[in-house]
Amino acid sequence: MNGNTCFSALKERILKDGKCLEGGILKVDGFINHQIDPDLLEQMSVEFIKRFAAVEYNKILTIEASGIAPAIMLGFLLHLPVVFAKKKKPSTMDNMLTTTVFSFTKNRSYDVCCSKDFLKPGDKVLFIDDFLANGNAAKGIIDLVQKAGAEIAGMGFLIEKSFQHGGDYLREQGIKVESLAIIDSLDNCAIKFRD
Repeated sequence: MNGNTCFSALKERILKDGKCLEGGILKVDGFINHQIDPDLLEQMSVEFIKRFAAVEYNKILTIEASGIAPAIMLGFLLHLPVVFAKKKKPSTMDNMLTTTVFSFTKNRSYDVCCSKDFLKPGDKVLFIDDFLANGNAAKGIIDLVQKAGAEIAGMGFLIEKSFQHGGDYLREQGIKVESLAIIDSLDNCAIKFRD
């Protein structure tokens, strides 16, 4: 698969339970990022396993908070460690890598950090997150991974908003990107998928 095919179970769920708000916002808090449907989560993880079958990776990386559930399910199925970059520096963390990320939803920048103990030179990292919009979180993760001396093996997103062009940027960098549902438009609060 080339990352341009919608995963039907997720597409159907978005149409059934997703809520579109003004300004290009899609709410999926009833089944992905507030209340979580574990069955759908497992189905999406199995789909990621298929899509990244030809890719070699030894670690799954995400960013708190909404990426944690899909990353853990994938790690559980693959028996791989899952690391999540933190948005607040814990007082107990030393030996860390940091980068700055701008949040489209919250309209502010924040520092993201990860311990060098868990992101090491030679790691081949699969990044998993719930949304790909402008790609700011993904760019921050790329920076963290490069600082660690590791490499990005691929990036998987549950939902990509293609009209915000983060996916275009990542693919232009030569990164293997797989999005389970690609939304081409939310104009007039109508959800238009790429088929």
